[in-house]
Amino acid sequence: MAIHAAPAASRTAAAPATGAAARPARRRRVDATYYLFLLPTVALFTLAITLPAVMGVVYSFTDSIGFGEYRFIGLTNYAVLFTDPAILSSYGFTVGFALVTVLVVNVVAFLLAIGLAARIPARAALRTVFVLPMVVSGIVIAYVFSFLFSTALPRFGSALGLEALQTSLLANPDLAWTAIVVVTAWQAVPSALLVYTAGIMSIPDEVYEAASIDGASGWRQLRTITLPLLAGYVLINVVIGFKNFLNAYDVIVGLTDGGPGTATRSVAMTIFSGFQGGDYAYQMANATIFFLIALVLALLQLRLTRGRVAVR
Repeated sequence: MAIHAAPAASRTAAAPATGAAARPARRRRVDATYYLFLLPTVALFTLAITLPAVMGVVYSFTDSIGFGEYRFIGLTNYAVLFTDPAILSSYGFTVGFALVTVLVVNVVAFLLAIGLAARIPARAALRTVFVLPMVVSGIVIAYVFSFLFSTALPRFGSALGLEALQTSLLANPDLAWTAIVVVTAWQAVPSALLVYTAGIMSIPDEVYEAASIDGASGWRQLRTITLPLLAGYVLINVVIGFKNFLNAYDVIVGLTDGGPGTATRSVAMTIFSGFQGGDYAYQMANATIFFLIALVLALLQLRLTRGRVAVR
């Protein structure tokens, strides 16, 4: 009798445990203190960003000049945007500038990352030097380069008898954009360089050693090992860089202020001009379109980077 009772008792005791394990675990309760600390941040974000953005979208459907009375005019501002030469010109310049700058930044940063990954003396010190431009204000950099392009470079060209360098690059409507690309790239290369350096350091040395044993040259290792393994990092730099360069403002203001004429006026500068030129509602419509473009790029960036992380 005792022998048969023991298994029955064990089954009876085990039954509640099995049932308890089968029930889903309860969600952990969040302490109210977390919400208390989160509330000021949410309130500031709402008052400083969300509320003004919503008000701007509402004003984009009006004829407001920024103050006083206004009336709703529907989609008139949006309809005019797509036929306004000034707006189309600013978008053309901004997109072209962003594409060229992305190409320059990524090529230079990638080459620097490859060079700094080699076993060279003072490698750590050189990495520090190349990162310094990233911590300097964009407007300060723009004013320094403005002096170089407008004063120092023409004097240097006059001393050497080079006619092409004797006039300021910033005064040429056909070439002023190249100065903006140079200065923006000079400031943006360090951040891209850090991404590429991290990617190169994540590649095991054994991969290159095995390739060397198989007789692969340095160029072939770069083409068949480094570039494929850094494809995700290249994608991140290209998407993030393009999105950031679309918002170009401070460097352009410090170098050309949108000139000569309107040759280098970006979308951001055009939007800000509405605050003083009486085109407040019109530029709010422009800002809404620009926000939607930035939102699409942000969602694209999120999807592409998630895909790369999942593959790895």
